[in-house]
Amino acid sequence: MNTQQPRTADPRQRATLRWIVAITFVALLFDGYDLVVYGTVVPVLLRDPSQIGQLTTGQAGALGSYALVGVMVGALLAGAVGDHIGRRRVTLVGIVWFSVAMGLSSFATDIAVFGFLRFLTGIGVGTLVATAGAVIAEFAPPHRRNVYNAIVYSGVPAGGVLAALLALASGGDNWRLLFLFGAAPLVILLPVALLRLPESPKWLLARGHVARAREVAARTGVALPDAAPAEAPEKTKVGFAALATRRYALPTLLLGLMSCSGLLLTYALNTWLPEIMGQSGFGKSYALLFLLTLNGGAIIGGLLASRSADRLGPQRVIATTFVLAAASLCLLPFGLSLGVLLALVATAGVGTIGTQVLIYGFVSNYYDTPARAAGVAWCAGFGRLGGIGGPLVGGALMSAGLAPRHAFYVFAGVALVGALVTCFVPRPAAERTKARSASVTEPLASGGASVLAHE
Repeated sequence: MNTQQPRTADPRQRATLRWIVAITFVALLFDGYDLVVYGTVVPVLLRDPSQIGQLTTGQAGALGSYALVGVMVGALLAGAVGDHIGRRRVTLVGIVWFSVAMGLSSFATDIAVFGFLRFLTGIGVGTLVATAGAVIAEFAPPHRRNVYNAIVYSGVPAGGVLAALLALASGGDNWRLLFLFGAAPLVILLPVALLRLPESPKWLLARGHVARAREVAARTGVALPDAAPAEAPEKTKVGFAALATRRYALPTLLLGLMSCSGLLLTYALNTWLPEIMGQSGFGKSYALLFLLTLNGGAIIGGLLASRSADRLGPQRVIATTFVLAAASLCLLPFGLSLGVLLALVATAGVGTIGTQVLIYGFVSNYYDTPARAAGVAWCAGFGRLGGIGGPLVGGALMSAGLAPRHAFYVFAGVALVGALVTCFVPRPAAERTKARSASVTEPLASGGASVLAHE
């Protein structure tokens, strides 16, 4: 019998979880929209100096990285304060910040202003990405956390699909309107979040706000641990201080490197795939179709892989999807038919963007409540070093005049590095405790059975 099923039986908890999933999904949908919409307008900005000025491919790659520097700053800031002030406040600030900066970007008329606004937009994105995983980990039932996390973080590739579709519909030329659409969360999401996004009762309990934790738990139907925290909140290391402890230091480094690999691939492909495929002989519509396929494959494949992660554990699934990415990227330059190319691009989407979705789920469930926001923030923040490098590496390869296949081979190598790093992450402490308990219990049980058989 599945003893965890009653945890989701309370209709209040189901309703609360639905609202939280919807709010965080839409927030990350606009993160993905911001990521991909820039890639869809890069060809226009490169070819039309009247937009924001004369732009080279190197400058275009740098502009793509400015937003990622902002994401890194925003994620690390969210990690620094999220375990201290709570998940709800950080999420609300992130929605406002992102929306305002994205809207202002649509009015930029020169490269410097546009780049600065891309940086500010990234700060808002970083706070949302770093907080969403912590929210889901503390509201979702334990046996479905990877699935719910995948649903929420699939908002990133879903936003990419939305950006590609709108770019196709507009011909990719009216880039200012595409950026202005990014301010929509201020109107459609913020009011809902103010009304329906509760603070995490588990975070409240971990910070010593016992009465408020019980009140929110009773209102939302979220179950609290039966026992109080083992240590007083003031003695428990919280946030980034917890990550530096002996328990978390090595895993934190390796998880950051995993995220770095996944985000380098995600941002490099979303920024440069249209241009690379264009140089390979495909027209603009086909190039955007590849972008749509990349993100569509990430959504479907990421959700399917998350179900396997709940059954088999996320670590081995992530290593497998990294290898799938490497294989598909190596096959892309071989001049195959359009149908086969689309299938390979979809597989690459699963192994890059979809893998990053799984990494966020792995990380958010790896840490305990006092360190969870900081752990996800580290994963999103340090990992953005790879995201920053992705557009720059792609821009450097394109500027060097190398054939498109060289870019795909470089990206495939990064995927293999990600798979290797994944294999070395230690199992979470809770899993190691269960394994030790099982190793003690099984001999006792077999020994008892042997005695009975002997008697």
